Amino acid sequence: MSNRKPKLLIFVIAYYAESTLRSVLERIPSQVFSEYDARILVVDDGSEDRTFAIGREYLSSHPEIRMTVLRNEYNQGYGGNQKIGYSFAIKEGFDFVAMVHGDGQYAPEELPRLVRPLRDGEADAVFGSRMLEKLAALEGGMPLYKYVGNKILTGLQNAMLGSNLSEFHSGYRIYSVALLKRIPYLLNSNDFHFDTEIIIQILNAKARIVELPIPTYYGDEICRVNGMKYAKDVLLATVRTARVFSTSGVSIPSRRTTATTT
Repeated sequence: MSNRKPKLLIFVIAYYAESTLRSVLERIPSQVFSEYDARILVVDDGSEDRTFAIGREYLSSHPEIRMTVLRNEYNQGYGGNQKIGYSFAIKEGFDFVAMVHGDGQYAPEELPRLVRPLRDGEADAVFGSRMLEKLAALEGGMPLYKYVGNKILTGLQNAMLGSNLSEFHSGYRIYSVALLKRIPYLLNSNDFHFDTEIIIQILNAKARIVELPIPTYYGDEICRVNGMKYAKDVLLATVRTARVFSTSGVSIPSRRTTATTT
């Protein structure tokens, strides 16, 4: 049996993150570098502030960390930036890719716990959920209107897709690269509803999703999501899938979601 450490790509998506990026990078636990053959990929999505420069400065001051810092000359959008990171993970032969947000909204400290189900062969994708622990999201500062909107959208999507996720809208996700190779994620939107479309593809592939609770944090970051447009796009993407499967006579299987608090 090989003693090779699994290869983990920590993919930091960054957009106008000059005030938070260094802190996010510093908060990545050293544990992931001892347990995995880990590498950090920062992709600045065409910011016109010092985001890219800060990433390069961090790279220069931490030669002991395997790290790549890229900048998109033109903004690719939230979904488009993810496509770049996942394609990089496939091309470079990683086993897992963890998406971390450069604005600090999702705690990098949770990475070792979130990657574990993939390492142990128990999941194909792990989602950090803010909704598994009752009212924890509100206590963490999630605005009430976002909390209610999240619950309503997730409930509608579960009903249409036959799934039982606690949250469709968390941006804290870790994927098996083998799974990414199986699904046509490059065909998805470059906008924010990429996250819904890739979930639908995972469900269609009958892959295993594990949800784990994560803390909710809302700070001074600027929300760049138009809530009404996002809700419309999410529902349209979900309805299209539900319609295709209903007219084809094929049903999307209900996925059992595992919630673990250890």
